[in-house]
Amino acid sequence: MEMTLQVGKPAPSFEMGSTKNIETLKEPVKLTDYRGKWLVMFFYPLDFTFVCPTEITAFSDRLDDFRKMKAEVLGVSTDSAYSHRAWMKQPRKEGGLGELKFPLAADTNLRCSQAYGVLLEEKGIALRGLFIVDPEGILQYQVVHNLNVGRSVDEVLRVLEGLQSGGLCPANWTTDKPLIKP
Repeated sequence: MEMTLQVGKPAPSFEMGSTKNIETLKEPVKLTDYRGKWLVMFFYPLDFTFVCPTEITAFSDRLDDFRKMKAEVLGVSTDSAYSHRAWMKQPRKEGGLGELKFPLAADTNLRCSQAYGVLLEEKGIALRGLFIVDPEGILQYQVVHNLNVGRSVDEVLRVLEGLQSGGLCPANWTTDKPLIKP
């Protein structure tokens, strides 16, 4: 029986090549690596493109904010770890990513993209999907959209704060506003 992706259910497990060790590329990344922490996992279409580096570097620049909330970030595309490494070795001012504070995973067999419902099979690439998994491995948030619009790191942090609050968060809620009391 095939597992259905649904908020409130266990997140699909995965194991993929990654840039955790950027020199050897021999350290895979697994869902179980994040047990006990929140995981913000985002899929992006392709390395060496235009919108993708703006998102990836924005997440990297704000990683300390995620870590203050006991969360880690993982970027995923269907490109190889070799492609990821080449892009990371290229300076930002030359269209590269430069040094990142989190790993990129290589979903070269397309299984993870398929399990998370973001695979564009005819192109072999992922839509822009973002998933938040809680410390117990339960999927708490998912949003998927088309290829041409980048995501807001501020909104991802706001949603993570809301999920961690344990309360009822009204529209546009931020931590300086009260939660709804039923």
